[in-house]
Amino acid sequence: MDPHHRTSTLITGIGSLVTNDPALGKGPLGLLTDAALLVEGSDVAWAGPAAGAPAADERVDVGGRAVIPGFVDSHSHLVFAGDRTDEFHARMSGRPYTAGGIRTTVDATRAADDDQLRAVVSRHVREAVQQGTTTLEIKSGYGLTVADEARAVSIAAAHTDEVTYLGAHLVPPEYADDPAGYVDLVTGPMLDACAPHARWADVFCERGAFDGDQARAVLTAAAARGLVPRVHANQLSHGPGVQLAVELGAASADHCTFLTDADVDALAQGGTVATLLPGSDFSTRSPYPDARRLLDAGATVALSPNCNPGSSYTSSMAFCIALAVREMRMTPDEALWAATAGGARALRRTDVGRLSPGARADLVVLEAPSPVHLAYRPGVPLVSAVRRAGRPCAGAASPAV
Repeated sequence: MDPHHRTSTLITGIGSLVTNDPALGKGPLGLLTDAALLVEGSDVAWAGPAAGAPAADERVDVGGRAVIPGFVDSHSHLVFAGDRTDEFHARMSGRPYTAGGIRTTVDATRAADDDQLRAVVSRHVREAVQQGTTTLEIKSGYGLTVADEARAVSIAAAHTDEVTYLGAHLVPPEYADDPAGYVDLVTGPMLDACAPHARWADVFCERGAFDGDQARAVLTAAAARGLVPRVHANQLSHGPGVQLAVELGAASADHCTFLTDADVDALAQGGTVATLLPGSDFSTRSPYPDARRLLDAGATVALSPNCNPGSSYTSSMAFCIALAVREMRMTPDEALWAATAGGARALRRTDVGRLSPGARADLVVLEAPSPVHLAYRPGVPLVSAVRRAGRPCAGAASPAV
């Protein structure tokens, strides 16, 4: 056998195939019906009508099921320890959400050993993959000391190339009287320790966390070390986060709940993706972002579950798609695009979030004939099988697919 030959698999019997390539099919989703997909090695080699499918080493028939690109989750906080069930219970009983609850997780994370943190991350990554997520960004931000942030990004880097340094998540209690000193730490020794393991830098620009000047200092210093900015922006109130994100060329502004017309215009005219996190708004009984307003203005929108122990303890992109359709005025097609291609845009990736030739073969087979079922059947486990880079993923329901 030719040592350079890459085994090919033809996936056929696809009822609905979402390619996210308008050149291949209908609408922005590039939707094909009665379709097939050729995977060679780790990549997509061909997509089109089943009647015109090329030969392959092996064939897999998915029996009329829908196939979509793997979800691209561009915002998660998985390196943590502890539990905030009591906080959630109290919030659902009437106590409002504030940024201060992060400190509870900081205390638990600092007290945990490396093996405990690795186990938590591994468990949540497996959980996300089983629900169709094939690309996952992971942030630090629950250590807030040089050593704890450094180990967080190192642990995250064992699972993903999309690691974000979030030392500027909150001012820790030991710096409560010296926030400027903490910014100096975040932009100095902590950044030095974390930059080798990270691709991105983020900051929680919000009342109770970091103001605009502090956020600018953090992101400017990180950019000088080669890290690309991201911003937690405008979650709890109107503020400078979105404008700062666009000004600094951030890949994304995340949350985007409280936006002025100027904020919307800035997102529409700039290259910063508005990443919406409806799981947070569901879990904190907060207003949902107005996705319709952003989309109608021409902004690029991504969706993410924002998995974290405090404000959104879910890893289900399907759940967020359903929320986006029901509560944020997105169409089912827009929400699916935002959870796949939109997430890829937020991570500045061109190899994921689509199923067209040259893309990495990250795909999800749904136990449904149409991807609309993700919103139509909320709460139902519809992921039948998952492939990442062409390989069946461990834990997928149908590993032979």
